[in-house]
Amino acid sequence: MNRVAAQAYLNTRVSTLIERLLTTQQIEQLAQAPLPALAEQFGLQGLLDERMGIAERRRALEQALIQRLLADLVLLIRSMSPDERALMLDWARKYALFNLKALIRGKLQALDRQAINTNLFELPDIIRLADDALFGSENVLELLRRLESGPYRQIARQAREVYEQRREPFALEAAIDQRYLIDLVEHIQSFAGAHQVWLRRLISAELDRIALLWLLRFRLTYRFSPSETYYWLVPSSRVLTRSRLLYLVNLDGLDAILDALPDPLHRLTAGSRSIAEVEQRLSKRTVGEIQIVLARSPSAVARALAYLMRRELDLRCLFAVLQGRLLGFPDLTIGEALGQIEPAILGY
Repeated sequence: MNRVAAQAYLNTRVSTLIERLLTTQQIEQLAQAPLPALAEQFGLQGLLDERMGIAERRRALEQALIQRLLADLVLLIRSMSPDERALMLDWARKYALFNLKALIRGKLQALDRQAINTNLFELPDIIRLADDALFGSENVLELLRRLESGPYRQIARQAREVYEQRREPFALEAAIDQRYLIDLVEHIQSFAGAHQVWLRRLISAELDRIALLWLLRFRLTYRFSPSETYYWLVPSSRVLTRSRLLYLVNLDGLDAILDALPDPLHRLTAGSRSIAEVEQRLSKRTVGEIQIVLARSPSAVARALAYLMRRELDLRCLFAVLQGRLLGFPDLTIGEALGQIEPAILGY
């Protein structure tokens, strides 16, 4: 299949998958449905098995929803070029990094293998860690060294170097997240033309969101110095560039930082009273950028990544509703959780 035909085929496949995305009205309807009806609608009858504890059912639900997202990923990458496939797998590796962090926490807390296993996701071979080999590591440093010979080598090397210097679990996990985002940005830069333009637009919205939230939390909640805060941030190529972040980290107070933001972030976050409110408003922009890429981008790989990001949000909404029902939360609490994920819900 030549490149033009491959792009047309991938675009068609993405357009077909878009049909399964949830509308705002559908998510609001889900939020009103009882647990048995939701379990039947989504083929999750195991949630009704009262022989299992709530925690066990919640974990099974989380695992089932991630499996659905990764099944879509596997379907999409079949028709992709090697570069496109590698980018999609780079994005999906965040789920393997959740497992890596669980392994690290387990090692640091001296948990046994069974206890650690309860916190690991089952992942397809294309992104999974070599869990069996990593379990045999004597400590965190050895675990990271074992990862330095595979696809996670850059993340593992940076994490090990940071941990050797600081011996702080927070710094170790921050190094993993930072290197993951940098690798994603570098991979996008290898694309040309419309592919890079639209992929950068998609990822920049996510980087702006993450950078601003990290900046606010590190400066205002954890009271990190400006230099340490800046060290952990990953700039975007659109709004929160390197120079803009350098200016912002030297400000103090929520109002001062929000007032100094360039548009569209200033317009979007003006008047926010808390970091949680800022997060909710930033999610609105991210969802909007995903929708624009899905509707207008001529790049099939950008649309495919946008689809996965949107599908992930849908599944998080579904998880919020089902978890709320399992725990017996009132509709108002479930609605508030949905509003943090999808700000269009409940009239935000």
